[in-house]
Amino acid sequence: MSEVVERLRQVLPPEALVTDPDRMESYRYDRAMFCPAGEPAAVVLARETAHVQAAVRAAAEFGVPVVPQGARSGLSGAANALDGCVVISLEKMDQILAIEPVDRYVVTQPGVYNAVLSRAVAEQGLFYPPDPSSWEFCSIGGNLSTNSGGLCCVKYGVTTDYVLGLEVVLADGQVLRTGRKTVKGVAGYDLTKLIVGSEGTLGIITEATLALRPQAARPRTMAALFGSGVAAGETIVEIIRSGVSLSLLEIMDRTTIAAVNDYKRMDLPTDAAAMLIAQSDAGGEAGAADIATVAKLCREFGAIECIEADDEAEGELLLEARRAALIALEQLGTTMIDDVCVPRSRLADFIGAIEKVAQDLDITVGVLGHAGDGNMHPTVVFDQHDPEQARRAQAAFDRIMEIGLELGGTITGEHGVGVLKRQWLTEEIGPVAVSVHHAIKRALDPKNLLNPGKVVT
Repeated sequence: MSEVVERLRQVLPPEALVTDPDRMESYRYDRAMFCPAGEPAAVVLARETAHVQAAVRAAAEFGVPVVPQGARSGLSGAANALDGCVVISLEKMDQILAIEPVDRYVVTQPGVYNAVLSRAVAEQGLFYPPDPSSWEFCSIGGNLSTNSGGLCCVKYGVTTDYVLGLEVVLADGQVLRTGRKTVKGVAGYDLTKLIVGSEGTLGIITEATLALRPQAARPRTMAALFGSGVAAGETIVEIIRSGVSLSLLEIMDRTTIAAVNDYKRMDLPTDAAAMLIAQSDAGGEAGAADIATVAKLCREFGAIECIEADDEAEGELLLEARRAALIALEQLGTTMIDDVCVPRSRLADFIGAIEKVAQDLDITVGVLGHAGDGNMHPTVVFDQHDPEQARRAQAAFDRIMEIGLELGGTITGEHGVGVLKRQWLTEEIGPVAVSVHHAIKRALDPKNLLNPGKVVT
């Protein structure tokens, strides 16, 4: 450890290197629970690609693992430090390098927060659709590393759908440039999509070129209240079946609504078992027709009440409530956040099964998620200082992932595998796919120094 630290002192400016244990403490882990976090030998606060290269080469020289980090807002333990590793933080690489309105792309460093980038391109009449609920405190680099989704995925897709090209530091310190800045391009293997979602195990992203869209029309927003979560799930299926083109379709259950009310001092209705939030950005009469169709379907399938936002500000309040949901649930206790995605036709079954898990294990589970694309975030809430509650919480978390697979779904829709779901990966993709993962990992990182132990072992 002392050798690699000394080498880092030789190749990096003083402000880019942290070795004080107290300062390094906050760089040990992300926001996932029950994931081990080690003590790093050093933290590199990279300001430029050359700093990342120098740190990777120094670590490789002494066979020391490297753990890349963004904003540490992840929920799978992918950014957790290992004992004796070198953490490379990209949070200081926070510049937007170029916005091209005609070619509709933005070039950005990985430390830029999602909301900052979204607002910057909006000032030029452009739109970057991927918008995780944590957009105010998650970084583009982290979004790329886990292939994040967000509230508007139902219409616009996920992060990988907007990545034109990347700059990536490989395990030997070389810089790989993938992709292009043109609308079309199919030269060679699609290395860009290989890197996106690889959680820092194949390379460290130091720059990204992201596609943009023209700014959407002002949205129309509504909420519908239901007497049961299953009824809300059945209605979601009918909304999707109708073919209406929504830009957002979210769900929150009674537990989540109450938590948000307490946390944000809001006045959301608490007499319903579930609330759907729907939004259309089609604009004009088309947007109004979309919302009218959704309201009609909600009433036909048992909604207690349908409320259309009077204006854009009121609609934003509903979205603010949904974005605050996970943090609000954290105020109730320790949380374990599932990220299961199921076929939309099975949403009602999934919601009903979660309610049964909570009842059978006598544990609180807040049900919320991106209903429009089937990506749900059942959140188990418990007292981590109570061993019996912690045991039941882990059992509930695992059972929810098991149910997701039984219904034809996946263990992660946008949070990634990291450490938290590593044991479930083989269960989902099978041994042949795991062996292919290992082969790719060996080809790009033969010494297994880039975020080892994450995703695959």
